[in-house]
Amino acid sequence: MPIYPLMPPLFAAVTLIGAFVGWTVWRNAGLSGRRGALIVAPAAFLGPFLTMVPLQSCTFEPERSGLDLGVGIAAFAAGAAVLTGATAWIGRALSKPGGWANLDDRAESGSFRGGAPAALALLLPTLAVLAVFLYWPLFETLRLSTQLTRRGNPIERFSCVDNYTELLGPSVEVWFVVPLAALLLVAVGAELARRADALGTGRLAPDLRRLRGWLTVLTVITGAASLFGPEYRSVFVTTMILTSATVLIGLAVGLGIALLVSQPIKGRAIYRTLLIWPFAVSPPIAGILFFVMFDPLTGIVGHLYEALTPWDMPNYRTDPVLARGLVILASVWKTLGFTILFYIAGLQNVSTNMLEAARLDGANAWQRLRFFIVPALTPITFFLVVTNVTYAFFEVFGTISYLTEGGPSGATVDAMFSVWQSAEWIGDGAARSLVLFVMVLAVTAWQFRATGRRVHYGG
Repeated sequence: MPIYPLMPPLFAAVTLIGAFVGWTVWRNAGLSGRRGALIVAPAAFLGPFLTMVPLQSCTFEPERSGLDLGVGIAAFAAGAAVLTGATAWIGRALSKPGGWANLDDRAESGSFRGGAPAALALLLPTLAVLAVFLYWPLFETLRLSTQLTRRGNPIERFSCVDNYTELLGPSVEVWFVVPLAALLLVAVGAELARRADALGTGRLAPDLRRLRGWLTVLTVITGAASLFGPEYRSVFVTTMILTSATVLIGLAVGLGIALLVSQPIKGRAIYRTLLIWPFAVSPPIAGILFFVMFDPLTGIVGHLYEALTPWDMPNYRTDPVLARGLVILASVWKTLGFTILFYIAGLQNVSTNMLEAARLDGANAWQRLRFFIVPALTPITFFLVVTNVTYAFFEVFGTISYLTEGGPSGATVDAMFSVWQSAEWIGDGAARSLVLFVMVLAVTAWQFRATGRRVHYGG
């Protein structure tokens, strides 16, 4: 691996940071800070080799652009962070009294007593399956993302991070305006919440914190969109719009319908069956159904629209807003049965005595829904959010491919459809798939952090 002039200062910086991390972690654990620094600092020094060796330090070549250099520094820091974190976690456990025993869950009465070797032997089949079907494809995708190769052509040429930098196009607001705006929003929100509590109006504090949280999320999304160039920025924005609309509208409509069909009415079992069956339809079939129904010339919706109104049927094939709306409508319809099914099951566990007591205390229907039913359904809502977000990221592609084919003018090209479009150039497709993976990972982590804390399991 070649060493370029900028790399030694970076190695020195990550080594010092690693020493500080080790000293802090060991001191917080009641151990010798000096020992922690001596253990973690070498790991921080070696960490960048995890990313720089595969990349051959190409991003630090003198002829590379500033964008390549920025990606290289990020990869350099990522390698250091991974090895530093792993070493700090394992090293701290080994430094405590008992040594290796701290990494082995001591068997208690009635629990598994086989020890770490036996447990590892039992896990080997699972680890083998994960290695073959998950880890190896992931590493192969990482390798291909640094290659310039065409489908059907066995020749590969190392292209460094060109497949990634072609997607990027950062401007000045990424490095200055967006971070400052995010910090300002967080600081202002925290100050308002503190003053509200100090003035005795503490009931305002949760609303202010919630507002601060949503503003911060919007700021982060805007900053992420600014990272990309014009072409992929449109893909990112479309993905966020389709995903958020599909999930939020689907959950709201699904809960409303579930509440209606849970009422004591005749034939509700038939209604439930009819409402749930769209779940069995695949995304491509959903796209075909909506394509046939909403065709501007021959679709039944167009005929009804023109029969009931004096206007011509709008053509979604030429209107980006209508095209996105139709994709969202088809996706919501596809997931609606799944959402209704789980909400109906959840409503069976909502205490009718509690709702009746709330009604007698003067709570209206909206208050009963907001303060009793929705909190009782939070475990199911959390599960549905995760599954529907996964569907929106990966499965809406099938609907788009048959309904709009990404048009008009790329208005419905989401991240997954973008991967499919770039399938001719394998390296570009691999890079786009990894960007999609990072997007899903970030959204999922935010879900577990923001939504998971509001889940109430009763008891």
